[in-house]
Amino acid sequence: MKTHRSLIVGMLLIHLLASAGCDTIKSRFSRQALPDLGPPIPLTAQMDLDPSMAKAKTEYLDNCSRIHPFSIGPTVEDTLIQAAHQTFRSVVIPGSQAAGAKPDVTIRVRLLDPRFKLQSDALYDRAPAELSLDALVEFLDASGAPLGERPLQATRKERLQLELTQQRCDYIVDPLLQDTATMLATQFMQEARVLLAPATPAAAAGSSIAPADTAAKAAAAATAPAVATSPSLLFKATLLDENGNLILEGGERIRVRVDVVNTASQAAQDMAVRLTGPPALIAQFPATTLPTGTIAPGGSKSLEFIATLPQSLPPQQAQFQVTLISGTGQQISPPQTLQASVQTPDAHTDDVDHIPAGATGIQRPGDYLLAIGLSSYREQEIGARKYATLDAETVATYFQTLGGLPQNNVRLLRDWSALRPDIEEALLDWLPSKITKDSMVMVYFAGQAIVAPSGEIFLIPYDGSTGSATRLYPLKDLETALGRLKAKQVLFVFDGTVLKNGSEARTKAAPPKWGATGSVVHMISATGFGKSLESDTLHHGLFTYYLLRGLRGEADVNRNGEVTIGEVSAYVNRKVPAAARSTFKQEQQPQILPVLRVPDKSLDTVLTKPPTIPAADQP
Repeated sequence: MKTHRSLIVGMLLIHLLASAGCDTIKSRFSRQALPDLGPPIPLTAQMDLDPSMAKAKTEYLDNCSRIHPFSIGPTVEDTLIQAAHQTFRSVVIPGSQAAGAKPDVTIRVRLLDPRFKLQSDALYDRAPAELSLDALVEFLDASGAPLGERPLQATRKERLQLELTQQRCDYIVDPLLQDTATMLATQFMQEARVLLAPATPAAAAGSSIAPADTAAKAAAAATAPAVATSPSLLFKATLLDENGNLILEGGERIRVRVDVVNTASQAAQDMAVRLTGPPALIAQFPATTLPTGTIAPGGSKSLEFIATLPQSLPPQQAQFQVTLISGTGQQISPPQTLQASVQTPDAHTDDVDHIPAGATGIQRPGDYLLAIGLSSYREQEIGARKYATLDAETVATYFQTLGGLPQNNVRLLRDWSALRPDIEEALLDWLPSKITKDSMVMVYFAGQAIVAPSGEIFLIPYDGSTGSATRLYPLKDLETALGRLKAKQVLFVFDGTVLKNGSEARTKAAPPKWGATGSVVHMISATGFGKSLESDTLHHGLFTYYLLRGLRGEADVNRNGEVTIGEVSAYVNRKVPAAARSTFKQEQQPQILPVLRVPDKSLDTVLTKPPTIPAADQP
């Protein structure tokens, strides 16, 4: 009887512990923060969320083959309302205490049926999942006249873990839903700012919507005031650069967005938008005239001119002009002028940031690069590397320009796009679908890593936490995924800080285990624990700076026009320690694992083919 009673108590404890474990894991996942896009627009917005949104849901088969409901709407509602509060001075929700306030703008949001795919996958202990959210947003002025209609769409892929319950039936779906809702809400914030700040067509037409203040102008984009082409046609042009600092920089992707509104009772037809500006910049746009098509009465049309700027640009004040023209090319509106500054090359910018043209004819369609750079983290107490994002971007550009990798063969993950699911998707879905037995694969990681007392290494993604192993990315998982690729050569490069586990920081811990055996070659920026140095003069991590110098030709000791793993390894091993001692008065010794010795074939793997070879004896 006593044994039977103990058995019952034991089973109850297992159930309680399992449930508690599940709650603990769920609590570790925090919602991806909405971005700060600048000061609120000085308007009162009423959010009219379609009643069907709260009921939006879908379903899926869990791991026990049971149909499981998946409630979507409440999370999307909460996130959109949060986004509205970040975007506007005040927000009115129908039915709330403040619902009597007269809004400057009314925003109607309708969520379409969500799409959720979950596929059981026994290969990797996680289930690939994809969630797609679509919404339609309509903006109305104080009189109820339409200002514009915008479709929103967000799709996110992740591999879902099973809950740590005794049955292990259900998947942890909340983080996927929260991050997808955040993507959708971020689009909403961007569209609202482009349409309503610093000026709107309705404002030019005399509505009660007030233009945003000067600070909001700088935060949103370099935008000219709206110009009325007639009592019925209004348009607004907006210049948007990739990093939002309103300075055009080499290699940056820029957009000129034009919103045209027809306030007449008849359709507007046979019109186009023309973009002009400095010849060197205009030449980068595939098209400089875009037809508007037919715009229905009260309707609007959004057009975008998109270009990627060349790496090297002379400093200048650039002036773009946007004009509404007829189908015959006749100007039918005064042009709007968009001012922008092209960045002056910094006196501290080193030659590694001026990337030379690649050698003629170099093509490597079978090789791939995954570059990850983390200069910030969701948990702000995690120390960030100042130049990690720039390092990853530059490495990616080098391998495209000097390494011959096609753009589609390079995956670049930076800051908030380097969540653990993003890294998993690249390693477990993207690369396996591409690699052949003749491929060379390189994974570059600039950021932070933490080491357990056993010496096991965990990379810290953007959503990582030093207090939760489930939110870190074990190096052994990365190496297992890379080993499964069966590629001809795999190279892992790490430049960053190696931390001891927080709870064990004062105790003796085993040294970091970087995988000294196996098929993956490891190129690590420093030995043991501590910080890999960064230079405010060079604007790069010290190790990555010399890695780039080696890739552009300085490591090519035999002057055959090819830089190999063996050559660049020897180069950084020689250059980095000397620079650390002379410039920083500190020690930093890179390591290559496993130790490569002739006649190891890995030594001869070609990384880049620079067209010219600089002198290797530069400091």
